[in-house]
Amino acid sequence: MTAQRVLSRLCIGLAVAAAALWLALNRDRIDLAALEAGVRDLGLFAPVAHVVLFALGTVLFAPGAILGLAGGALFGPVWGTLLNLVGATLGATAAFLLARYVAEDRIRRMAGGKLDQLAAGVEAEGWRFVAFVRLVPIFPFNVLNYALGLTRIPLGPYVLASLLCMLPGTFVYTWLGYTGRETLGRNEAALQYGLIGLALLAAVAFLPRLIRRLSSEPWITAEQLGSLGDNANTAIIDVRGPEEFAGPLGHIRDARNVPLGDLAVRLGDLKSLAERQIILVCHTDKRSANAAALLREAGFRNVGVLRGGMVRWNEVGLPVA
Repeated sequence: MTAQRVLSRLCIGLAVAAAALWLALNRDRIDLAALEAGVRDLGLFAPVAHVVLFALGTVLFAPGAILGLAGGALFGPVWGTLLNLVGATLGATAAFLLARYVAEDRIRRMAGGKLDQLAAGVEAEGWRFVAFVRLVPIFPFNVLNYALGLTRIPLGPYVLASLLCMLPGTFVYTWLGYTGRETLGRNEAALQYGLIGLALLAAVAFLPRLIRRLSSEPWITAEQLGSLGDNANTAIIDVRGPEEFAGPLGHIRDARNVPLGDLAVRLGDLKSLAERQIILVCHTDKRSANAAALLREAGFRNVGVLRGGMVRWNEVGLPVA
């Protein structure tokens, strides 16, 4: 990485941190009524101004509840929800990209294997993890945007899952702003109970799988696997299709090609490998993670997954056949 790029990352990071710190120190001075009046005075430009303000506030750790209430008071329950959701999604995306640009590689190198293993489990779940943390309100929204940027979750699934799963909470705060403070007590309880119910459903749907993934998935990095060389105690199984196996990314030398769809019926052929360490490989690591679960259910104990698959293997310049 060039010195100029390092300097630009450092400057951006410091600028965002300084702005967020200033806002935190002056948070008590935020006047919701003055904020509403200022945006309302912009007339036709008021919706755009609100979206920009919401996005900027999200990046700078401003309390989203204040902006959500203002959106409801200014634009009503329907348009307010839409504008709040767009602003929150844009802000969440900006924070995600900022973290990825400024700090991802550096923080992961400093933290070492523990963070990388945790991030690998999160990345394997992808949109499911994003959906879970968006639906369960115990996770701080502004912090999560930056934390998820430190993973390699693709931008598209992150944005889509955030957009859809932030909708219930966004509607609640918009509705509360619309109904006004005098009716807050009457409406808040029912809406909050609805959010709690939705969070419980999300926990039931996503949490068991996520816990299994984070606690038991034995990941191995491309660098670690490459350093093993010709290890007789290691067997590599590539679960991609034959076309991918012989395709542009190539395959690891001595890897066996057993497509994921055929794995269940070929378990008998793999019994001879039961005493060896089995490393599963695919394009990234989604199919190989599913293959690892299948092998463990069949009684294979020493099973690992190549983190990032053949994409990562090629990125670090390791040899392919």
